[in-house]
Amino acid sequence: MSYKEAQKKYAKIGIDTEKAIKDLGKIAISLHCWQGDDVGGFETTGGASGGIQTTGNYPGKARTPQELMKDLEFALALIPGRHRVNLHACYGIHEGKVTDRDKLSEKNFEPWVKWAKKTGVKLDFNPTFFSHPMAADGLTLSSPDPKVRNFWIKHGIQCLKIGEYFAKELKSPCGINFWCPDGYKDEPSDRLGPRKRMADSLDKIFKYKYNKKAVIPFLESKLFGIGVESYTVNSHEFVMGYAMKQKILALLDMGHFHLTESVADKISSFLMTFGKVAFHISRPVRWDSDHVIRQNDDLRACAQEIVKMGPENFIVALDYFDASINRVAAWVLGMRNMQKELLKAMLVPWKDLTKLQNTGALTAQLVLQEEYKNYPVDEVWAEFCKRNGVVADEAWFKQVEKYEKDVLLKR
Repeated sequence: MSYKEAQKKYAKIGIDTEKAIKDLGKIAISLHCWQGDDVGGFETTGGASGGIQTTGNYPGKARTPQELMKDLEFALALIPGRHRVNLHACYGIHEGKVTDRDKLSEKNFEPWVKWAKKTGVKLDFNPTFFSHPMAADGLTLSSPDPKVRNFWIKHGIQCLKIGEYFAKELKSPCGINFWCPDGYKDEPSDRLGPRKRMADSLDKIFKYKYNKKAVIPFLESKLFGIGVESYTVNSHEFVMGYAMKQKILALLDMGHFHLTESVADKISSFLMTFGKVAFHISRPVRWDSDHVIRQNDDLRACAQEIVKMGPENFIVALDYFDASINRVAAWVLGMRNMQKELLKAMLVPWKDLTKLQNTGALTAQLVLQEEYKNYPVDEVWAEFCKRNGVVADEAWFKQVEKYEKDVLLKR
């Protein structure tokens, strides 16, 4: 079937494929830099720690800022549309002696801004509350040691300042995600104390009068993590309550809940509560939350909610890391999978289906929900890719294999 034929078929159910292609092109997804080097960063050679762990030793990971930037550029060239890049604070660039995290400044990220301008991407940011001596016991902003807490409070404030710098230089608001892996491996005797300390520390960070038009902070929850299986300070309930009180956003991560929970079902409540939803696209497998995303039912359900409620109301970023496969391929596959699911959702007549729901025509709703799954979305995807100058099918992987041979395997 040609695109023109697919366009006519969709038109019969009231779907304008041209509008869908245009709307999909407006959605900028934030590509996470940490997939490229296994969450290593440029401070030490020790690798990730403190609730973060990558598995696998596939050759060719980025070792320097220049290699990571080159890999990101290559990946972005295989992804249709214009997107963003998400940085962690541990990816600051240092000349000589490493600047510690409580003293990070614009200077450490000037090369990233220069690269972003050259590449045409915008930047988002994350404080890094792990892989550091001050996080060795698994506690940062909730630590009972005031010296530790103060160190991380200063880090959080510096990150807000860096976010302001990104926004000013790149003329785009910078989303800043606060994720703290604080918690305990076994049952704690006191659950309230760490959360009180966490709230107090966050209060001190957000007391800094950041430019609210330039910086969009959000707080991420998690069910559990490596080494904190029994208790995490920033639970879903804590984050929801704190974000509402502080009038910032809470972030939903697809991999940070019980496997039987529907993250898609939470989205509408978040939108009603906060007016905007910060969202991490990931894939949980049993206990691990950070697998490369696939076109599965969970991803499809979340993409549908994003489309139905308006993509302009969402801040969407990818968040996974896999060292067992080609890292560049992991970026490209994840981004394209997300875009495909968004497109599929755009090609469904939700208003008509909602009318069936509201009038009690549930059989008709079920039948059409299923039949629409087999409409020719591939032809619309191919047209979207064609207009963006990238291949639509698996031929992109041939380019990655060549890049692996010519670049990655020589590292």
